[in-house]
Amino acid sequence: MSELRGKTFFITGSSRGIGEAIALRVAREGANVVIAAKSDQPHPTLPGTIHTVAKAVEEAGGKALAIQLDIRDEVSVASAMAKAAEHFGGIDVLVNNASAISLTGTADTPMKRFDLMMGVNTRGTYACSQAALPYLMKSENPHILMLSPPLNMKAKWFKNHTAYTMAKYGMSMCVLGMAAEFKSKGIAVNALWPRTVIGTAALAMLGDMVKLENCRTPDIVADAACELFKQNSKACTGNFFSDEELLRKQGVTDFEQYAIDSTKPLQADLFLD
Repeated sequence: MSELRGKTFFITGSSRGIGEAIALRVAREGANVVIAAKSDQPHPTLPGTIHTVAKAVEEAGGKALAIQLDIRDEVSVASAMAKAAEHFGGIDVLVNNASAISLTGTADTPMKRFDLMMGVNTRGTYACSQAALPYLMKSENPHILMLSPPLNMKAKWFKNHTAYTMAKYGMSMCVLGMAAEFKSKGIAVNALWPRTVIGTAALAMLGDMVKLENCRTPDIVADAACELFKQNSKACTGNFFSDEELLRKQGVTDFEQYAIDSTKPLQADLFLD
């Protein structure tokens, strides 16, 4: 029997991309999955809604609860956490995956876009972590996972997109602080970041900066996250893992399986030297 069977996962931004991949991966382990995202109706250009993912979770062997949620609204966040805990009897894992991106310089980043990135990435992560805390404290092996990078303070990671870097590093600073703050409570707080760019719908936001053929699939992040969730929360906390690093520690050696085109070179992701 899987260690994750019957565990409840609250995953933000899980209507598509990496969030969806993690949802389906833990569903195959028999987990309960709360699909919390804004996409309640089909988007004209982006695939997936909370309902299509909920159906896929059920088909994969898990149990699903779809909740439309804007994580910038702390009242809605608290309500969603309560609804999830009531529906499944608790919350064991929070995955702060929801994110907004704009790789633009200072002059080309409207304040509305700045507010969106700070509101979703940093504030949303903080709000969800805060609201999940009472439920996680009742779990046997509670985890909070941020899909955020290591705190690499070199200027090159700021100069072309200061606002985005600030917003993502806000998530990572939550890892740094909350891991220490929640350690006595036995709640693990870790970060996971892809070694290479991942081929998702978010690539459309990057224009011609990245070609799909130079990416890996979201499955590599989902497999790494799944391994992390099985770790003892009291012993594994405060880490900034890359997906490849974590899987190598678990004995994985075949990484070609994750390449969208194994004949093409992979493009490294941001924030990793």
